[in-house]
Parts: sequence; C-alpha cells; structure tokens
Amino acid sequence: MATTEKNILNRMYFVAGCLFIFAIAVGAKLIDIQFVQGDHYRELAEERVFRNFKIPANRGNLYDVNGNLLATSVPKYDVRFDAVTVSDKDFETNIGPLSRELSKMFGKPSSYYNQKLRTARANHQRYLLIARNLGYSDYMKIKNFPMFNLGAYKGGMITEQSTVREHPLGKMGERTVGYERKDENGYFTRVGLEGAFGHFLRGTDGRQLKQKIAKGQWKPISDNNEVEPEDGYDVISTIDVNIQDIAHHSLLRQLEYFEAEHGTVIVMETKTGEIKAVSNLGRTENGTYYEKRNYAVYEAHEPGSTFKLMAMVAALEDKVIDTNQVIDTEKGVTYFYGRAVRDSHHGGFGKISAARAFEVSSNTAFSKMITNAYGNHPEKFVNRLDAMGLNRKIGLEIKGEGSPRIPHPQDKSWNGLSLPWMAFGYGVAITPLQTLTFYNAIANDGVMVKPHFIKEVKDRDKVIMEMDTEVMNPSVCSKETAHKVREMMKNVVKRGTATNIYTENFSMAGKTGTCQTEYWIEPGRYIASFAGYFPADHPKYSCIVVIHKPKRSKGYYGNIVAAPVFKDIAQKIYTDTPVMDSIQSLEIKDPKVKSDFEKYYAKVQNEKLLMPDVTGMPAMDAVSILENLGLEVYIDGSGEVRRQSVAAGQKVKNNQKVKLEVS
Repeated sequence: MATTEKNILNRMYFVAGCLFIFAIAVGAKLIDIQFVQGDHYRELAEERVFRNFKIPANRGNLYDVNGNLLATSVPKYDVRFDAVTVSDKDFETNIGPLSRELSKMFGKPSSYYNQKLRTARANHQRYLLIARNLGYSDYMKIKNFPMFNLGAYKGGMITEQSTVREHPLGKMGERTVGYERKDENGYFTRVGLEGAFGHFLRGTDGRQLKQKIAKGQWKPISDNNEVEPEDGYDVISTIDVNIQDIAHHSLLRQLEYFEAEHGTVIVMETKTGEIKAVSNLGRTENGTYYEKRNYAVYEAHEPGSTFKLMAMVAALEDKVIDTNQVIDTEKGVTYFYGRAVRDSHHGGFGKISAARAFEVSSNTAFSKMITNAYGNHPEKFVNRLDAMGLNRKIGLEIKGEGSPRIPHPQDKSWNGLSLPWMAFGYGVAITPLQTLTFYNAIANDGVMVKPHFIKEVKDRDKVIMEMDTEVMNPSVCSKETAHKVREMMKNVVKRGTATNIYTENFSMAGKTGTCQTEYWIEPGRYIASFAGYFPADHPKYSCIVVIHKPKRSKGYYGNIVAAPVFKDIAQKIYTDTPVMDSIQSLEIKDPKVKSDFEKYYAKVQNEKLLMPDVTGMPAMDAVSILENLGLEVYIDGSGEVRRQSVAAGQKVKNNQKVKLEVS
C-alpha cells in the first residue's frame, strides 16, 4: 500500500515539474516576443493590415522619324469567375443568358459555357478563366453581361488588368523595335530599341499605402501617403516606316525566291548616320521567314569581295599602288604556297589595271597586288586597316554588336596564306553594319559617322535629349582616295560585276561580294552581298544587302542574289531624293520606274499604318497619337476614351476620320 502511494506521489511530482518547466518556457517566450522580437512582430502585424502597393508607370511610346507608332502600351484584361460566391438564385437565373452572351462573343456553343460554369460551381472552383487579353471595349461588354453585371461579389466576376506592349508594324522590323522583359528572378532581357532605350521609356513606378478591410479588399489610406508614378518618355527613332516597308518586302521576295537561310538589309542616311531601315529575316522549318535574329548588328562573318574596298583604300593611302598599275591575272588562277586563288571568270581577265581589277572583282589581281605591296611588312597593311577603324566595334546603343576580327602577323594563326586571302575578304570577320559604316564613310568623302537609331527623346512636347551626328573618324582616308574608289564603285555598276542592275535613269555605286561559307564542312554554300550608296555622285543613302546560303541551283553570286534587292530599294526611295539632272529622265525615259513607284506609293498609303487601341486613354493623349498617324479626330465628350469608330488593328489611311466617344 505504501509503495503504491509513493509511486503516485512521484508521478505527481513529475507532472508538476513538467508544468513548472512549461510555465517557465511560456514566460520566456512571452518576454522574447514582448521585449526582444516585439518590433519584428509588430511590423508583421502592420504589414498584414497596411501595405505599400506599386502604381505602375506608363511606358513611353516609340515612334518612327515621321511620328508613326512603332511600339505603344495598351491595357488588357483577363476575366475569371468565382463560382462559389454567387447565390443559388442568381446563378440559376443568369447562367442561361450569360452562356448565350459568351457564345455570341467567343463563337463557342452556349451549351459549352453552360456546362463549363455548372462544372465549376459543382467543384467549388473560384478562379475559372473565362477570357484572356481582352481589349477595353470587349471588357466593358463582358462586364455588362448577365450575372457579371451584379458586381464582383454577387456576380462572381474577377478582373485582372495588365499592360501589354503592342507593335503596330507587326512582324516587320520586330528585332529592331525589340522588347524589354523581366523574368521571375528579376533579370531583364533587353533587345532592340525597346531594350537599348528602356531607361527613357519605362518611367518610375509610384507607391500608395492601403489598408486591408473586409473580404480581402484594400483601400487607400489618404493621398498624403501616395507617391505619384512618373511616366516614361517618348522616344523618336530614326527609322522611316516607308523605307522599312520597302526594305522588308524587297528582302523577303529575294529570300523566298532563292530559298536562302537568312538575310539582312540596312539603309542609312549618308551625312547623319541615321538608320532608316533594318530588316533581318530568317527561314523557318516550313519555309516562311520572320525576324529571328538581328543579323545586321551581331553576325560577324567573312565578307568576301566587299572587303576589296578596304584593301584598295589601304593600298592607295599607303601609296603602294596606283589605280593605273597593271596586274596579270594569269588566266584566272594564281598560287600561294600550293593553294590556288581563282577568279570567278573562267580564263581570267588578262593584264588589267588595279581599278579594272576592282570593277571586275578579280581575286587573283587583288591577292597579287596586296602581297607584292605588303609581303615583306604585312603588319603595315593590318595597321592601316586598324587606323581606318575596321578592327573595333562601332559602340552601338543596341546590345549584342558582333566583334570584328582582323588577323595580325603576331597572331599564332598567321601564316603565308593570311595576307593574300585577306586581300579578297577571307580570313577576316565583320558585321554587315560595320561594313556599311565604312562604305558610308567613303560616300561621305572619308568622314566616318556613327550609325544611330534614335533622333530625340521627348516628354510630351518638350525635347529632353537630341541625338546629334557623331563623327567616329574625321578621315578614314584622304578625299583624293575616296574620290578614286567612288569612281571605281560607280563603274562596278556601269561596266563591272553589277551591270545587271545598271540603269540610265538614276545612278548607283557599290561593290558585289560572293563568299564561300562553311567550306570546311560542306562545299558549295555561299554568302551573297552588295554594299554601296545612291545617288552615285551626290550620295543620300548607303545600303547593304547580305543573303546567306541561297539555293545554289538558282544562283549564289552577289550580283544575282543581293544586288537586285539594293536596286529595288534605291529605285523606290530614289524618287524622294532625285539628283537635279535626273528628274527629267526619271519621268520621261523610263515610264516603268514611275509606274512602279506610283503603285508602291498607293500601297504604302493604304497599308503602312494600323489603328491602335486608344480606349481607356485620356482624350488628349489619344488625339495626339491619332493625329500623328495622319488621322482627322473628332471628340464627343471629355475624359477617357470609351469607344473609337475605327476598330483597333484595321489599316488606316491619311486624313481618315475617326470619332472618339469620351466620358
């Protein structure tokens, strides 16, 4: 008996001891919460009641040089359904009419929506997707549908608004316009103009303190706690949508015909360096083309014979050759260390001058000419190329510029073939835009200007920043040398490798290029190019066309594949900037040119612009955007735009009338 009582007593002591220890632990935790971590927990409690919400800034618009929209931000709406919050009576009364309205809007049978909504109701689904990426007008329609018009709680309608960046040009110039995206980890991907000038476009987000109230809602505390967002600036680019349209479609037609892998076209204003058009098209598996990569900026490759201009300028500047120097092309084949250099013309050109060698693009003549001049001191040739800026990046605002590569005699890879091969564009690498920058300098009497894509940055009507012409090199060569090679390039079109694009009606100058590529893997694949400027005597624009891996059975030489694109672009642009003595011949001697231009002009007027979605915008902002597109705008009311008479996405014409209903 005594033993039993003793055991019970021991258990009571044990329990009491545990309770005492537990009480001490609770007391210690209370002290920790109250005095040690009190501030932390008070902050958490306050965070659940009060929270700073971000007020997104409106991203600025991106325009072409004539005020046409290249990129703009529009609101989009996702609509979902909370199938639990709606009462049985409201659900049964409205499900039929709602299903019929949804059917009319989205094209599926009303029975589909009836079954979808009932299933969500049975499964207690609170986030059923009804529609995604609705424009403002469609959002306002669906908001007034039966059941949804009862409000967020009685009707179960959930709305999520987002801002979407739209490009009125669509896929044309997509890589040049570009984008700026932020992933879930906070890292940005910046492409094209949108990426390069995002710091101007994106603005600064605001903040607003809100308090949590019933049913998970948040209400603003007061205006005193609000930091207003600062909208982004508008960026005016140098792109001209008319020239962009010409370049894009000229390149596309040629790529499709030759079934090429990819290609690029760049058009630049000679004096200023303003880029007027860039088109980059790559082939898909099904044979269509789209803006896949910015080949113009990033892709450094062997240029082939377009590099002969650089070689000729270097030799003339160093005075190691003269344009009248006679060179024997040796029946079209010459050898260096057992390796053959061949001319495209079978049998060669006989004995010809250096100038004529340039015009007919003789590989044998150039390899002999450069080797004889620089063979004992090859570094002199490379140093001259460096002095002309050919071994450095341009330093573009757009990210991803490719690095040029000019080998040097001190490189481990340098050998006896390096110098003769460089003479006609092999063993070096340069991007299309870097090549064009040099050609543009020759057209500009030796003054190398930096290519640029932006004309100015504006805050509404106030100019924040203007992009002036920047001279990269005031003299890549003497004016005398520039004039000599300009005459050669003019003769390339008149009597050289590009006679197929010659016309008496307007003048062009340039150089063809044909370079074998991937010759170490699969022979017979080529890069065709043409670089030059127009008009030949008073250059207004420079242009380069590069087309990779055309189908060999259809053609692969630069004059056949690339030069016609150059001519097409020049011909269609030329009537906007004719030289004085060619106006008469353009109108009288070649009616076809005039007819082609009139067809093109009519097409551009009808197709160049798409109506943006301005619903939800302040009326004055909408008017500014639409008037910049050449439209006549009429306003009914004041406030925000609720409806526009011409639907978003439709093609519009200059002076077309648009009515905005504003409230």
